[in-house]
Amino acid sequence: MSNDPSPAKDNILEFFVQAANKYDFSLDISLNVKGAVITGTLVSAKEYFDILSESFEDGSEIAQKLSDRLTKAGDEFEAQDDVEAYFIHLKNTKVYCGDSKPTPSRGKILWRGKLSEVDGFFLGKISDTPAKKT
Repeated sequence: MSNDPSPAKDNILEFFVQAANKYDFSLDISLNVKGAVITGTLVSAKEYFDILSESFEDGSEIAQKLSDRLTKAGDEFEAQDDVEAYFIHLKNTKVYCGDSKPTPSRGKILWRGKLSEVDGFFLGKISDTPAKKT
């Protein structure tokens, strides 16, 4: 048993996240997290914060401040030279728990999770649209 209080991160998954953060690389990916499957498109932290910021742009004064702060967070993240990644960011996300329909089932959903909490992954996105027969 390890004395390290934090779980280890998968080095390959971290490499994909670093590529997204540094080179604006994106990748369809599905993650296993505590029994759930989370599927979507890996994006940079900057893109994640920019998209999140846009959702607050046209709101109240408080929403505007949130939007500005989120944009600033994305800019700060992009400026970092730190090579270690702690979070993974997905867009167009769906979460599957068991055999039920995904949650949420509609909309373009952003997701942020700790790399140290990901149990496994595979490349590609799960589609809940039936495949066409050829």
